[in-house]
Amino acid sequence: MELKIATSELSKALGRSQGIVEKKSTMPILSHVLLEAKKDALVVSATDLDLAVSSEHKESCEVLKEGALAVSARHLYDIVRALPEQQVTLKKGHNNYLEVRSGPSEFRIVGLPAEDFPALPRFEKVPFGDIDPKLLLDMIERTFFAVSTDETRYNLNGVFFEPSADALRLVATDGHRLSLVERAAGGTFGLKRGVILPKKGLQELRKLLAEAAEAGGEAGETKLGFVENSAIVRRPGVTLSMRLIEGLFPDYRQVIPKAADRSVKLGRDRFQETLRRISLLSTDKAHAVKLEIAKGTLKVTSQNPDLGEAKEEVPVDYAGDVLKIGFNARYILDVLAVLQSKDVSFELADDLSPGVLRGADEADQGFTAVVMPMRI
Repeated sequence: MELKIATSELSKALGRSQGIVEKKSTMPILSHVLLEAKKDALVVSATDLDLAVSSEHKESCEVLKEGALAVSARHLYDIVRALPEQQVTLKKGHNNYLEVRSGPSEFRIVGLPAEDFPALPRFEKVPFGDIDPKLLLDMIERTFFAVSTDETRYNLNGVFFEPSADALRLVATDGHRLSLVERAAGGTFGLKRGVILPKKGLQELRKLLAEAAEAGGEAGETKLGFVENSAIVRRPGVTLSMRLIEGLFPDYRQVIPKAADRSVKLGRDRFQETLRRISLLSTDKAHAVKLEIAKGTLKVTSQNPDLGEAKEEVPVDYAGDVLKIGFNARYILDVLAVLQSKDVSFELADDLSPGVLRGADEADQGFTAVVMPMRI
């Protein structure tokens, strides 16, 4: 194997693999990337057995000799980013060493035979559908923060992807809060029911969609399909596949309150800043704050026996009865961070029922966040 390629192109390919390769694994090969020099392109692949990415690089690549080799993803990436010249030569040496040359710099990296690399999933006849990368990226950003980190609740460790003929819905919950976004995007992608996309896979998908959105035009065309128990995302030169989470996602419709007795309208930025300030003195883990809603005002307070107390009043549009209710400030801040509206509505029933947050502007139409209250 021997080839020449632009340093920036190789760096981009290796960068895609960094979030996928296993840092600590009983299988050392999973910390490696597979380099395959084919007729007129370099193919770079990485997998952790659940998630796989493969990218093909034809531009600024000259293959002198075909071949394949697996090398440490982290070390090769660090070396390539530090190279002095705009072009790099890769050559497979004796005993599976990879020789890297760029200008005056030369490296020899220990590699492993390509045959040891796990077989990458091959999918034939995938029912692909076109997806707008900006739209899907926005939907993932609005739900990703609510994914559970509790690995014992594996069916909550991802985002529920539910397409229909005229709309696409994404939902995430960790049991304490729920985030739902629905957009007009027709197509079922060959699915008969919703599926759960895993958290790690979504992290890599976000990067791929951001790349596609930035590229635009033909280079940004993105296709999504499902086959067996995998989701496959394809854009020109790059394919990402992820194993879906098996299990049933809870019936999220039961969690969303149908109607609220009280609706508070307030400025998003002011509410965000107030919560950040007042939660500085809340207890570390719970981030508990108390909201006291009265006519025209919202009083936010926090108390910590070791630190002290804090309070601040925020002007609001509200004319109902007085209500005192506690929340985890971080959960509300996570929602406010993904809203784009100048004003938000906070719908509440009583001190034991969940609160519903929505943006007032058109940019946030179709987005609903539910936050469970706390006893304070």
